[in-house]
Amino acid sequence: MMTSIQTYVRRGRHTLHRLTLNPRSHVWWRAAAWAGAGFLLSAASLRHTPQPLALGLLCAASGWPAVLAALGGAAGFWFFWGAAGVRCMVWLGMGLLWALALGNRPIARQSPLLMSAAAALTVAASGVLFQYVWGDTTPIPMYLLQVALGAGAARIAQLALERADPIADWLAWGLGVLALAQIQPFSWLNLGFVLAGALGAVGAFPAAALAGLALDLAQVSAVPMSAVMCLAYFLRLLPRVSRWGVAVGSGAVYVLLSGLWGGWALMPAIPLLLGGAAAAALPKGRTSAKPRRGEVGVAQVRLEMAAGVMAQTEQLLLEAGPPRVDGEALLARMAERACGSCPCRRECRVRLELPKLPQGILSNPLATESDLPAACRKRGRVLLELQRVQEQYRAILADHRRQEEYREAAIQQYQFLSYFLRDLSDCLARRWREPEARYAAKVAVCANRREEENGDRCLSFAGVESKYFVVLCDGMGTGTGAVEEGNMAGRLLKRLLSAGFPAEHALRSLNSLCALRGRAGAVTVDLAELQLDTGRGTLYKWGAAPSYLVSRDGTEKIGTAGPPPGLSVSEGRETVERLSLRRGETLVLRSDGVGGEDAQGWLAVSPDAPAGEIAAAFLERGEGYGKDDATVVAVRLTSLTSVT
Repeated sequence: MMTSIQTYVRRGRHTLHRLTLNPRSHVWWRAAAWAGAGFLLSAASLRHTPQPLALGLLCAASGWPAVLAALGGAAGFWFFWGAAGVRCMVWLGMGLLWALALGNRPIARQSPLLMSAAAALTVAASGVLFQYVWGDTTPIPMYLLQVALGAGAARIAQLALERADPIADWLAWGLGVLALAQIQPFSWLNLGFVLAGALGAVGAFPAAALAGLALDLAQVSAVPMSAVMCLAYFLRLLPRVSRWGVAVGSGAVYVLLSGLWGGWALMPAIPLLLGGAAAAALPKGRTSAKPRRGEVGVAQVRLEMAAGVMAQTEQLLLEAGPPRVDGEALLARMAERACGSCPCRRECRVRLELPKLPQGILSNPLATESDLPAACRKRGRVLLELQRVQEQYRAILADHRRQEEYREAAIQQYQFLSYFLRDLSDCLARRWREPEARYAAKVAVCANRREEENGDRCLSFAGVESKYFVVLCDGMGTGTGAVEEGNMAGRLLKRLLSAGFPAEHALRSLNSLCALRGRAGAVTVDLAELQLDTGRGTLYKWGAAPSYLVSRDGTEKIGTAGPPPGLSVSEGRETVERLSLRRGETLVLRSDGVGGEDAQGWLAVSPDAPAGEIAAAFLERGEGYGKDDATVVAVRLTSLTSVT
């Protein structure tokens, strides 16, 4: 019998493990979470008046999550409020329109308070409408409170979902307790007390204090719950208190304070104990605190200091300026060599005038004897020495220009590192959470030569923050040299982009390297940066051939061929093209060995064909096939929802 029970337990664990690994189950769990959150938040109440917390969650979402949150909130308002929830239904309807129209737009990302303003406008407009048309009797203070809660809940939900800001997390837990405090399936079970007990056992102090404040605002207990939650949290600071001792702390403190308050209302202690026990029963890794603010602050300060050092070094290099060429010394050397062996040097006064000649004569290769003092008897000898000094002057200027390129390259790198460290410090302070990927990238590569013989190098790899990069480096010419140049450029860009460097900084670093190595025009670069969370992308081109965007509407040329990298450290720049691959478009990158300037006319492959077929069609019809290294890369995004 014992063996059979263990077998059932093992089978159950295997089943649960398979469910957790199945992407379809993840989709259903997320859908249930959005709908359930909207349902539970609709129960929020202050002085027996519904509050727009579900509207705030709705305005923080977009797409299907917004629809599910609206449906869950509508069911909750009908279940908890009945006829009094009609106005709340209007909230959700208007909020859903805002979420679908603006939720995933660039304007919403550029204006963080836009959706909060939309929530406030929704509550305010519906309140005025119901007051003047249907005679709503909601007091003005409660009406203003609803407007403020709608805007605040939307902003808190945005921060909690997108950036995991600790203050937003604490406020979100407090709003959750405020909503759950109105849900009491049994006389002895209040869900708000359950969540408050869990926060008192494992949550941060601000979260526990806000949970107590939410219970006080909900008016579900005569005992001051703010004091209960704060004292329960302080039990953790006592020495030798076990985990289960902390779990029962909120319930024990409630019993003690209820007795001191004049009555022994023991019923709320039960859900407090249940919440604390449930939190204590979770695995330790789930409830362990994140790095303390002090530790995060020290790391942030160090990164800021390093960024400041880089910026200061950049400024010092900018202020230093290039070295000055001493033209007077060169003219003095010319006079010394020309007049040193002249028999008339003792009586000649021209010897003293030669170093005082205009320094512009050093950069005049067409200077003749007429440009020298007429009193000089040996102007031919002086002219010969002048030509030698002019050669030295040109060599010194070339060396200074080379040093100036090195200095500009160093200044660029210090600037890039300063920006990178400062951005990294900001992400650390916000405890940045990468956005969830909604698309998967499919990359197909077709070439006319094997990889070890092909100077075109294609790399595709994932970056930070749901970014995906496709790099096509075309080493000019053919043979071993072209292969080495393509490999070098591809490896450098991959390392920089994988570390989180912005694409434009990585490309300019490659440009500086090519310029300092004297390899101008040795390689061209196509760099596609794709956002897997939004389906949008950016195409950077530096000397590469035009690309194409294949869609159901036709084939569109993107970009034009320009100068290759390496011509100058400071003057060259990449071109930037914005695009979208959300609707099944295919981005086609090609090296200069592939023709196809008239691809709009001859591309007969269906735009819905696999990416590999489109790449093969471009390679087959390209002009120059077989003469130069020819490579075609086709990139397409596929929705993860459709895949699952």
